[in-house]
Amino acid sequence: MPKPKEAKRCPWAKDPLMIEYHDTEWGVPLHDDIRLFEAVILDGAQAGLSWLTILRKRENYRKAFHGFDPARVARYTKRDIERLLRDPGIVRNRLKVESAVDNAKGYLAIQREFGSFDAYLWGFINNKPIVHRFKTLKDIPPSTPEAETISKDLKARGFRFVGPTIIYAMMQAIGMVNDHLVDCPRYREVGT
Repeated sequence: MPKPKEAKRCPWAKDPLMIEYHDTEWGVPLHDDIRLFEAVILDGAQAGLSWLTILRKRENYRKAFHGFDPARVARYTKRDIERLLRDPGIVRNRLKVESAVDNAKGYLAIQREFGSFDAYLWGFINNKPIVHRFKTLKDIPPSTPEAETISKDLKARGFRFVGPTIIYAMMQAIGMVNDHLVDCPRYREVGT
């Protein structure tokens, strides 16, 4: 008699670090403003790279960017940018590093306007995660209308490296959407 089909994690989680990330963080609704700022910066840094590359550098980013304190990052000077560009523990791309400073300024403005970045960001989806029912990785779109709307609004507020694909990746990571495949155990664990 054949065995029932066993549940399996999303197939992109192969490396041990990616498995840990998949099993504990990815898709879990996140509402902490500092962690949300980290997500904005790290997802922007990922542009053109693999998430595994960024995940391997995440602790270095946390040190280099002073724990992702947006008030401190917003005050970075040319000297700070040059320091970061010499740091082999992060992606040393001038445009990405400079965008982190601009994004911190925009982030603080959003916090002043909305009370928190969390309220601003989650307000785009009425504070309730979007739950998809994808069966294969091919089913998952690179972006959605919600990601396009958020991207457009962030760009209008001076943010950079926040295109719709980057924003959709961030939405997946912070649980604004549940894009675990339906046969992945995490699909039910992160909930609806």
